[in-house]
Amino acid sequence: MFCYSKITDLFCVIDEFCKEYDQIVDKALLGNNPKRPPTMSKSEVLTISVLFHLGGFRTFKHFYIYYVQKHMKKEFPETVSYNRFTELMQSNLMPMVMFLKTCCLGKCTGISFIDSTPVRVCKNKRINRNKVFKGIANTGKSTMGWFHGFKLHIIINDKGEILNFTITQASEDDRAPLKQERFLDKIFGKLFADKGYLGKELAKLLFVDGVQLITHIRNNMKNCLMTISDKILLRKRSVIETVNDELKNICQIEHSRHRSFGNFLSNLISGLIAYSFLPKKPSIKFQTINSNQVCLF
Repeated sequence: MFCYSKITDLFCVIDEFCKEYDQIVDKALLGNNPKRPPTMSKSEVLTISVLFHLGGFRTFKHFYIYYVQKHMKKEFPETVSYNRFTELMQSNLMPMVMFLKTCCLGKCTGISFIDSTPVRVCKNKRINRNKVFKGIANTGKSTMGWFHGFKLHIIINDKGEILNFTITQASEDDRAPLKQERFLDKIFGKLFADKGYLGKELAKLLFVDGVQLITHIRNNMKNCLMTISDKILLRKRSVIETVNDELKNICQIEHSRHRSFGNFLSNLISGLIAYSFLPKKPSIKFQTINSNQVCLF
């Protein structure tokens, strides 16, 4: 199912990062570290976690037991039990996040899109019986109805690359992350969004930081002037909906079988990493006609 060269390339990229990460962390540690090193290295744990989201498997347990331990002995000769591996995944959550932030995010091109998507942790019928996320997750409403879990907010460029992301509770306002400077510290130019991000004060706040927020208007609002190129790009905002769809249906960032909050985070982060390694991403193509860029599709 997996090409050997692609597994090797993925492992080499992660291994180079883990070596630098360990050097930085070892310098910051106080005293000696008497703990016995685990059987599987950080690089192996991160690689297997990402491969699950690239392989089209539905459950990680079946992927690890029936595929990794049986058909990938050459690539991973010393594997641990499934329960132990889930512990290693959660203990390596910090390097996983750092790898995503430093090696997997794209660069802003001046044209960006933002949207939020619900990440459900259980079905609506089981909200009252859910104990794993009690006091952490809550219930919110999206365009598809009520859900229990969290919201994933992502910003992408016109190439379909993720520029930044954040996770909030389900009841959080979509505009709340935009008020945080760190969320938009590398974003500039035009930011296209849906009607849920409307707000005069928010638009002024972002404009001061060099970001122009462009959204549709509601039916009871006065019309405003907008260039043709902005109107066309606003219609192409569906590209971020396609990215959300691939994150859920290809990279499997959402399911209702979590047994801990750490497992939820490791699954979500590794899914975002896997998306960055997809060979083809949803994007907008431009063509230059008479020194003007025209959006095609």
